[in-house]
Amino acid sequence: QSLAMQLLKLVLNCLNFDFIGNSADESADDLCTVQIPTNWRTIFLEPETLDLFFDLYRALPPVLSQLALSCLVQFASARRSLFSNPERAKYLGNLIKGVKQILENPQGLSDPGNYHEFCRFLARLKTNYQLGELVMVKEYPEVIQLIANFTITSLQHWEFAPNSVHYLLTLWQRMVASVPFVKSAEPHLLDTYAPEVTKAYITSRLECVPVVIRDGLEDPLDDTATVFQQLEQLCTVSRCEYEKTCTLLVQLFDQNAQNYQKLLHSSSRNRLEITVQEGRLAWLVYFVGTFVGGRLTYTSTDDHDAMDGELSCRVFQLISLMDAQLPQSSNEKVELAILWFLDQFRKTYVGDQLQHASKVYTRMSEVLGIADDNHVLETFMTKIVTNLKYRGRCEPVISRTLQFLNDLSVGYPFYLLKKLVKIEAVKFMLQNHTSKHFPFLDISDTYSLGDLRCRTVFYTALTRLLMVDLGEDEDEFENFMLPLTVTFENVTQIFNGSFEQEAAKRMLIGLARDLRGIAFALNTKTSYTMLFDWIYPAYMSILQRAIELWYRDPACTTPILKLMAEFMQNRSQRLNFDVSSPNGILLFREASKMICTYGNQILSLGTLSKDQVYPLKLKGISICYSALKSALCGNYVSFGVFKLYGDNHFDNVLQAFVKMLLSVSHSDLLQYRKLSQSYYPLLECLTQDHMGFITSLEPHVLIYILTSISEGLTAVDTVVSSSCCTSLDYIVTYLFKHLAKEGKKTLRCREISQDGQRLLRFMQQNPDILQQMMSILLNTIIFEDCRNQWSVSRPLLGLILLDEKYFSELRTTLITSQPDNKHDVLDQCFRNLMEGVEQNLLVKNRDR
Repeated sequence: QSLAMQLLKLVLNCLNFDFIGNSADESADDLCTVQIPTNWRTIFLEPETLDLFFDLYRALPPVLSQLALSCLVQFASARRSLFSNPERAKYLGNLIKGVKQILENPQGLSDPGNYHEFCRFLARLKTNYQLGELVMVKEYPEVIQLIANFTITSLQHWEFAPNSVHYLLTLWQRMVASVPFVKSAEPHLLDTYAPEVTKAYITSRLECVPVVIRDGLEDPLDDTATVFQQLEQLCTVSRCEYEKTCTLLVQLFDQNAQNYQKLLHSSSRNRLEITVQEGRLAWLVYFVGTFVGGRLTYTSTDDHDAMDGELSCRVFQLISLMDAQLPQSSNEKVELAILWFLDQFRKTYVGDQLQHASKVYTRMSEVLGIADDNHVLETFMTKIVTNLKYRGRCEPVISRTLQFLNDLSVGYPFYLLKKLVKIEAVKFMLQNHTSKHFPFLDISDTYSLGDLRCRTVFYTALTRLLMVDLGEDEDEFENFMLPLTVTFENVTQIFNGSFEQEAAKRMLIGLARDLRGIAFALNTKTSYTMLFDWIYPAYMSILQRAIELWYRDPACTTPILKLMAEFMQNRSQRLNFDVSSPNGILLFREASKMICTYGNQILSLGTLSKDQVYPLKLKGISICYSALKSALCGNYVSFGVFKLYGDNHFDNVLQAFVKMLLSVSHSDLLQYRKLSQSYYPLLECLTQDHMGFITSLEPHVLIYILTSISEGLTAVDTVVSSSCCTSLDYIVTYLFKHLAKEGKKTLRCREISQDGQRLLRFMQQNPDILQQMMSILLNTIIFEDCRNQWSVSRPLLGLILLDEKYFSELRTTLITSQPDNKHDVLDQCFRNLMEGVEQNLLVKNRDR
């Protein structure tokens, strides 16, 4: 057995080998074609090869037979071009014959490993062969029936190997998707079996509900990622013989809804039975949403749209039934399913010009009076307001509701937004966004601070809706901001009076999240200026004070710092204030004060433990760096003015940047993704526009920064490595220009800047830093899979021209490190690289 295992593993590794070096991710299952070398062809053409592995599967115990099946998965994935057409048909015939034998004697499939590999094997058959080829196989009618029965049995045993179902659904999804393209006269029989598979999936999921609830098992609905993936596959399968699917779903929906109503109105009100019925209804609503959403991916007919109308009517009626029970009872799973359905209906039937005449509205008009998308939008908004009013305690429902509101407010096409703002429910939200009407906005102790996060999404959506008709109406804006004004005034009084810390802190966290949502949605100069005038100077000092007081509490500092970072974003040129306005500079000064305050305070915390260093310190530092980067690149502040007028805010914030940076280790810079993605782009801005600052740094700081660039060059994250290459290019170009100036004797003996000389001296004292970077870049280009080659090429010429002696040594080392037969090839590559290159860094020269 040990020998058999090693042999099977060897075969499997050979078949898994990446023969042409094109697979970046070996863990993905999508590498569905094995690029078998042509000289292996004879082995693959011999029918005995496949027979051997099918025989091994039958003869060996499960631990080994699953390896035999894994090999067959790869055999089924052999590239098509390995065979001629008749050879391919014969090879496929042998694979199908093997499948038939396994399914006729399915005892071995009771082992989960065998079962999983066999499901993968079936999926690969359709991935690698066309439906037109499959139907031509002699045994196809028997095999498709066996596969259908196997799939139905698998779906009915929902608790057994749920991960394997994905492959079975993939097979059916791809088979059904291919039906329109089959030109063969042979029957594909999918119209017989696909509805049976759909029915099995639907009924098995409904039957699992009472078992899950009574036995306290893990609910498949809780694993939403898997459910949505399977539903997406099922929606393609369901569109084959759609009438059968819809008839079944209507029948099940009516039956379950009637049972549910009876239970609600019965005197005993059996809570367990009600929960079971609600679980079934949740599944049914997910199915309806899936099938309605399936219209996008399939050519639909009027009859299909009419059926979608029948199904949708039932969900809209269920919404009314569920909402009638509020606020006494509510079922989270049903609510989440309803929101999924509404989103699918929105994507399919709302806002598209072609849908106005859609048959979906004919039936809905008769039953519910919903005649067009205006009425649907009203239903959407009423549902959103109802959820926000009565389900404030249920975080999943609130966040999904707000996401739905956010998707609606993005407003594509724009005339939808025009319709939305005329709806009474929207007007109500715009005028009454307080905790009195929407409990999730409450900031009392009964809510955790994490629950306050959803406020940002709420205010982003609300502000987008406000912007539709706002124009330059400052009074309207003031009215909208009134609840926030009241809260800010309360905080001001607390700060000036008795100072109840906890109450003030919660108010400020809520305010910061709300204002960030508002600022995110204000993308025009006029609207942004209104917000700036509202907050500055009246309330900015309160935010500064909060950072000073509560720097130890990231639950408070993070929202405030993120708000400041959002304010600094010059999105859509919204920060380009009028020529006579000092607002850009005033805003930068406030940001500078906040970053300096936070930086100085956070460094006073001393050494932190590994699990505390990110939440208490590094997260705040990364947000400060993002804010500073937005300010430096925003193009709304002339930084030269600060020095000219003796204003030290710019110098202070740069010093704070250095202090915070030196308190972070190099490993942490690269280990924490958010930190590296804010530090390296900030460094890119500094090296591009503020080399005077970089050259003025102490030698140990310069070494720290250059080392961070050197380590970042090899980072997996291309954002980081590209920023490092760009920063290095700016530094090298700066050095080269100063060297060139030094070598020239001009008529006007221009004094070479002190900054340039300082940096040149430093580099001459530490030549190994740039040499190491040149070595890293060349090794990356020659030996690694370089995903950002253009960025890597930018600093290379400057590095070579600054130290040609080291370049020739490195070139020799690299050539001699290769096998003898590659020396000449690599030597020629280096000659080609430097051919025609001149001693300058002009764009034309770089691009050679």
